Amino acid sequence: MSDSLQTPDSSPAAATPADGTGVQNDSSLDRATALIDAPTSDPAEPAEPAQPAPKADAVEEGDSWWELAKTLFYALLIALFVRTFFFQPYNIPSGSMESTLLVGDYLFVEKFAYGYSKYSFPFGRFLPSFGRVFFSQPHRGDVVVFALPSDPSVVFIKRLIGRPGDRIQMIGGVLYINDKPVPKVRVSDFVDDENGYEHHIARYRETLPNGKSYYVLDSIPDGPNDDTPVYTVPPGHYFMMGDNRDDSDDSRGIVGYLPAENLVGKAEFKFFSIDDSKTHWWQFWTWPWAVRYDRLFTFID
Repeated sequence: MSDSLQTPDSSPAAATPADGTGVQNDSSLDRATALIDAPTSDPAEPAEPAQPAPKADAVEEGDSWWELAKTLFYALLIALFVRTFFFQPYNIPSGSMESTLLVGDYLFVEKFAYGYSKYSFPFGRFLPSFGRVFFSQPHRGDVVVFALPSDPSVVFIKRLIGRPGDRIQMIGGVLYINDKPVPKVRVSDFVDDENGYEHHIARYRETLPNGKSYYVLDSIPDGPNDDTPVYTVPPGHYFMMGDNRDDSDDSRGIVGYLPAENLVGKAEFKFFSIDDSKTHWWQFWTWPWAVRYDRLFTFID
């Protein structure tokens, strides 16, 4: 059989007319017309791109704020823990410890050096007294931070000179411990810059009986603090003095004998220093010239 489409009255015998002219019959034309007129299917429309599915672990905005708040809270807890039990930063506001410590020095105080008392804690002055736990005796020559006995809200920093039972006295500007003079050797002057003018102050190196050595200043020869009565340190107390001997409120005056409970910690390390006379906090463009680079990250004698 033929695969071509045919009209109903056509037959294979009538393929050509009798005159032999070879003209194609109508069935071929009809088949071509049918092919041309046959309806065509519409082209497929392009598929829309699939929308990405929402991530299952997407965090809502409210949750992100809560996570941030928790992170800050934990960071504050860690900082408070370190500050209370290990190291606490302080800055020096006065010249009573010159030339060991200068105004504008920033330092870390080792809180665990002498154990802990109520003054080791923030607002500890409001706590009941429990003495000292994990107590370790301080040494002569230590630079110590302590709560002022007459007003524990005020924190001082001085050098520990006398321990319980010691006899302390100044005679002619020379320190005596247990009736023996402490060696004092003149060294180069300490130069203080006051409003652009250099002020030279006599400086000495003292060496305590335990070998601890440090610098002291004598800014007023034969000053009122160069001669004192004998101070006998009672049990459980210490005698504190500033290295700037003529410009220090210490155990010769308002501090008196320092109870062991009032010890806060040992000054160990300077991590920053800036000369406040050369800049102000808002003059940030002058900060690089006001930093004392030679005092950064140095230990305290």
